Amino acid sequence: MGMENGGEACPLQSHSSFILLILFKYFGYNCTLETTTMKIIAHRGARGLAPENTIAAIKEGLKHHPDMIEVDVRVTKDGVCILHHDPKLKDGTPIATTTFKQLKTRKPDLATLDEGIKAVNRKVPMYIEVKPRVPTRQIIKLLRDYLQNGWQPKDLWLASFSQRTLRELRQDLPELPVIVNSYFSGVWATWRARRLGTRYFSLHHSVLWPGFVRSIAKRGWHLTTYTVNSPAKAKRLAKYGIYAIATDYPDRFDGKLR
Repeated sequence: MGMENGGEACPLQSHSSFILLILFKYFGYNCTLETTTMKIIAHRGARGLAPENTIAAIKEGLKHHPDMIEVDVRVTKDGVCILHHDPKLKDGTPIATTTFKQLKTRKPDLATLDEGIKAVNRKVPMYIEVKPRVPTRQIIKLLRDYLQNGWQPKDLWLASFSQRTLRELRQDLPELPVIVNSYFSGVWATWRARRLGTRYFSLHHSVLWPGFVRSIAKRGWHLTTYTVNSPAKAKRLAKYGIYAIATDYPDRFDGKLR
């Protein structure tokens, strides 16, 4: 999860702030809400406590009892599903055109999605973000194998900033929960979510305000926001009715705001 290019263009993006102001002025800006417990998502394993998207980060995240573990997924030249946010390694090696063995020599702690799922081992659900333009066939096969071997749909959540990616995943894995990742537009995100038959979406924390969060929650949407590392900010968001926050530091929320 995080800012990057590659999502599909939003036809309403240039006017989204104005549209949202109108919608939420008349549909719930001053509404009251009976809140539920805010969920904590360990972002990229726990990237503030260990190298992101590694088994070490996942294990560190689990120590602090999050509600979910989030990871980013890409696919190598030879079809291995790996945990990595950017399309290239830090040394500039492109993931999509390099084999897993070659990548592993350049980044020894590079983990596969298979290893990540085994590390979490159903202790909490996994928030699996598939990056835009990543081929989905190998991801679908791997997740289908887990479902056929005892994993439940609630253990494996799918997310992406790409609507096309989510459509492909939804078509072949319709039983898995889907989260629509978006940047700034609640109108665009909820439109995408409706098309996919889900009530879950995420937005960057910088675009949220109290009336919007309250209205979204009141109307049955489950809004996650990223990336929130301040307990004080998280406490305010919890008061407004946010469904979940993604954080680099799950230790700051362990046993708190629950």
